[in-house]
Amino acid sequence: MKTALVVIDVQESFRQLENWAAVSEPKIVEKVGRLVAAARAKGDLVVWVLHAEPGSGDAFDPALGFVRPIEGLEPAAGEPVVTKSSHNAFTTTNLQQLFTTEGVGEVVVSGIRTEQCCETTARVASDLGYRVVFVTDATATHPIPHRDAPAGRSLAEVLADPRTLGTDEIVARTEYALAGRFARIATVDELTA
Repeated sequence: MKTALVVIDVQESFRQLENWAAVSEPKIVEKVGRLVAAARAKGDLVVWVLHAEPGSGDAFDPALGFVRPIEGLEPAAGEPVVTKSSHNAFTTTNLQQLFTTEGVGEVVVSGIRTEQCCETTARVASDLGYRVVFVTDATATHPIPHRDAPAGRSLAEVLADPRTLGTDEIVARTEYALAGRFARIATVDELTA
């Protein structure tokens, strides 16, 4: 059974957002880089997934040039790069077809945002029958404002609101939701030892 490391949305788009200053894992590039190096050394498939929202005029609009891996990460020749427009990496891409063609049975999930695109991809992968490893410390997220909070607030206002869901809570909730149901939780150190 072949393993695929999926690097989800570790892209310059996120560094353009104000909330990047509150990212849960400032060393995301280093940690994902370690996973990529280990996967390549083992001969595993490395798949790069980028999120794009064409015509949006924001950091996820490909026309602005930020829909590319964060500086320090570079797909190697022959490594697939897929672009999605949904939260999970399967629905709007050919990822499942690629995995079938390559004989992938295990999917290792890393990337940005822990509870959004990464968790959703892990859940879909599990439902599709893949064995899933979720590398929490190779994911990153940002504080989430309360659903009733006014839109357009500054990061300082979001962080000052006691109803804001902090990154530690987000990460813990994701692990509770995935572990034993959708994925095995692992660390970068475990997978690169």
